[in-house]
Amino acid sequence: MKKFRFAIMGAAKIAHKFCNGVKLLENCEVVAVASKSMERAQEFAEKNNLPAAYDSYEEMLIKEKPDCVYIAVTVNDHFRLCMLCLDYNVPVICEKAMFMNSSEAEIVFKRSQEQRVFVMEATWSRFLPAVRQAKAWIQQGEIGQVRFLDASIGFVAPTGDDNRYHSPSLGGGAARDITIYTYEIARMMVDKPFGETQIQAVWGKTGVDLTEHISIQCEDVLVSLVTSFAAKLEEIMVIYGEKGKVVIPRPHVASQAMLYDEKGELAEHFKDEVTQNGFIYEIAECVECIRSGKIESEVVPQALTLDCAKLFDMIDKTKEGMD
Repeated sequence: MKKFRFAIMGAAKIAHKFCNGVKLLENCEVVAVASKSMERAQEFAEKNNLPAAYDSYEEMLIKEKPDCVYIAVTVNDHFRLCMLCLDYNVPVICEKAMFMNSSEAEIVFKRSQEQRVFVMEATWSRFLPAVRQAKAWIQQGEIGQVRFLDASIGFVAPTGDDNRYHSPSLGGGAARDITIYTYEIARMMVDKPFGETQIQAVWGKTGVDLTEHISIQCEDVLVSLVTSFAAKLEEIMVIYGEKGKVVIPRPHVASQAMLYDEKGELAEHFKDEVTQNGFIYEIAECVECIRSGKIESEVVPQALTLDCAKLFDMIDKTKEGMD
């Protein structure tokens, strides 16, 4: 089988992990990287043994004609580069959060559908074996009907008004960096429509959201999501049912999951002792979908990414109400 050829836009730290993930899969390779800085692109290419480096994203698309592009730049530039890839009918897997707002999501996904070109947000956590095991327990009825989901992720972000955490121009803020994990994994665990949503947010001096509490009603299930750049929270997701609970420590990077029975006793403990690089699952999904002629993934459907972008819109509106 002909090798599947990835190209990378952006020489960020996370792109190194993507490269390493591709190397673990058969019949896949990364053929080029592009960055706004040729120095950074060349350094990245040398470190990862890539044959080509560019300081022009468009030139890379024209010359390399990759099977898919992985976008690893900051959130503020995702929309532009997704549209550039679609200009050349090149499939896209784009780092989370994929978009700044729902308008960007709607435009990109409309073009994806019209052109029949695959586009997916790189929400790697939804593919992790521990997360999928937690979902399997719920589907098997191990905890009965789900009644409540509680999730939190938080850390003290590095200081600096111009870094990717705190800069509005780079798409900073807790929502697009970590709230996306709690929301998109919660959607996976609670298989019911997400309805009325209430949001409380604390905004920092640079104008980005530092901490938020999101409460969502999903028919007869309540969902509570707390994320923060200002405090180290217990990073955990707990799904409570009528007959027990499922616990996922550090859900965004999950390596284990626990099932508790109705007496509160540990019934099963799943430990992922196989995964070397958690990106391999989303990479394999991209390859399979594109080779099968699909334009979106069933694991991370475009509608999910759009709904999360609509959540960002709602969070942003809480700041407007304070001004």
